[in-house]
Amino acid sequence: MENGYFRQEEFTFADCDRNKRARVASLLSKAAAFAGYDYDARGLTYEKLYGMREVFLLSRIALRIHDCPRYREVMDITTWENGAKGAHMQRVYEMRDREGRLRVSIKSDWILVDPETRRILRPGSFTARKIGEGGREVDCPDPRKITLPREGLEDLGTRKVVWSDLDGNGHLYSGKYGDIVWDYLPPDLQERAPREFFINYSKEATLGQELRLEGFREEDTYRMEGLGPEGTCFSAMCVF
Repeated sequence: MENGYFRQEEFTFADCDRNKRARVASLLSKAAAFAGYDYDARGLTYEKLYGMREVFLLSRIALRIHDCPRYREVMDITTWENGAKGAHMQRVYEMRDREGRLRVSIKSDWILVDPETRRILRPGSFTARKIGEGGREVDCPDPRKITLPREGLEDLGTRKVVWSDLDGNGHLYSGKYGDIVWDYLPPDLQERAPREFFINYSKEATLGQELRLEGFREEDTYRMEGLGPEGTCFSAMCVF
């Protein structure tokens, strides 16, 4: 598309939980993949952007799940850039079923980074193309900073980063965090599909690192934080 990217995808058995609903991890994975598909289609592959020393890293994401996709359902997935705000480039998504009903809407914030120095660059420094402005609002809350209170936290134990967690950069893959969060939720919440989900990616986790997980529950909202050797790795919030 001139100002975005569209593709149909089916949710497979591997994308879904034991209730045959799409896992949050699968929704996060498709969001990351579709950002790549969009730029690949414009000739701006990861390799090309890396050579230019201008790559995007996912910083924050928010999901609103209107009606969770299920096993074997085919979704019309559309993504487009939505301008820049401060240090973040914004990208949004919609997933609609074959009848055109909105099932999932997503907003995400990305940062531009020099992959060699790890220095954060301003969106205006991006030389490959003009960042799209979008122009249409999606039915999803904005990504937000997630913090946990200082008292009343649950110690959820530790989660070691293993080989199958890693992506092509050698880091814990962004979609995998959804499964980590769900593995450590209270059992009654694991069975439910969230209305909204938010996550902040703060520091990249690598092979062998242990994340210390803490949680905090407020009625139908659960917040979780993963602490690595250098501080907070991620913070997430599930709203049921």
